[in-house]
Amino acid sequence: MIPEVNDGLTMDFEEGIEQPSKTYKMNTVKNRIVGFIDEIEALKQAIFLILNIERYDYIIYSWNYGVELKDLFGMPITYVLPEIKRRVTEALVQDDRIDSVDTFKFVVNKGKVLATFTVHSIYGEIEAEKEVMVNAAA
Repeated sequence: MIPEVNDGLTMDFEEGIEQPSKTYKMNTVKNRIVGFIDEIEALKQAIFLILNIERYDYIIYSWNYGVELKDLFGMPITYVLPEIKRRVTEALVQDDRIDSVDTFKFVVNKGKVLATFTVHSIYGEIEAEKEVMVNAAA
């Protein structure tokens, strides 16, 4: 028989409480933090960060954060396009505010792929894009 210990900790926590999305506003042009943003603007910034941080490269971030794209370099375009779709979707739906990602469109030009897509979130739809280098011809 395994003894049960009731230390009362389980009663102190409430699950399912939605966390506020208020965060610092990044000015990516001037590389500065300027004020605060909330809700859809905070989510747009989160999407930008997720898509511009390579997963597993930085120990400061969880392994569930970021996107895996650098290993697509040099791969055939027939492999790259569906992988971008899968990997971007997988990276973004890690955020609880994002429900789904769809309507992918790809433009291949001089060794680069520009992927545009729609992010469906609790705040509404957001149009986003990500450019991926696929070969050295660019």
